[in-house]
Amino acid sequence: MKYKQKKSKITASRRLFLKTKLLKKAAAMLDTEKEEKRVERENTLNERVPPLQLSGLSVQELQNLCKDMHRKIDVVDEERYDVAAKVAKNDMEIENLSQKIFELKGKLKRPNLKRVRISAEAMLGALLGSKQKESFDFKANLKTVKKEEEKKEEVTDWRKNVEAMSGMEGRKKLFDAGQ
Repeated sequence: MKYKQKKSKITASRRLFLKTKLLKKAAAMLDTEKEEKRVERENTLNERVPPLQLSGLSVQELQNLCKDMHRKIDVVDEERYDVAAKVAKNDMEIENLSQKIFELKGKLKRPNLKRVRISAEAMLGALLGSKQKESFDFKANLKTVKKEEEKKEEVTDWRKNVEAMSGMEGRKKLFDAGQ
């Protein structure tokens, strides 16, 4: 019995219209988010790095300023490297933990197993491994049961047993005696 799919209450053209409207809204939100990030970045740079006043400085003062800037750049690079190393370490740890979670839940994709006929000896060999070398003959360990043969009656002349086999059990004699 086939089940009918539920018809949607929205027509295809209406669904397409809503989908395009959602995509336009999402694109607009992405643009505003990018603009907000750009403005925030500019503000933080203006806070942390004030504009340089280079006019009126001698060559020696400019060289000292450059050396000071290089030292600050080195410190910032070291901090950036340390943060990147911590992030990489945390990412690896998160990945390992999530893999362990999947293993514990058993959500890994399992292959489809094929049914294989295997003898009892091969099955025990696989279970016990190479520890057990002796072969198992289960049929030899079973108890032997002797079947009792039914005693067959010897075949005799059928005419002798007519009265016995007739089921009348001597009534025929009574009948014959009555005449």
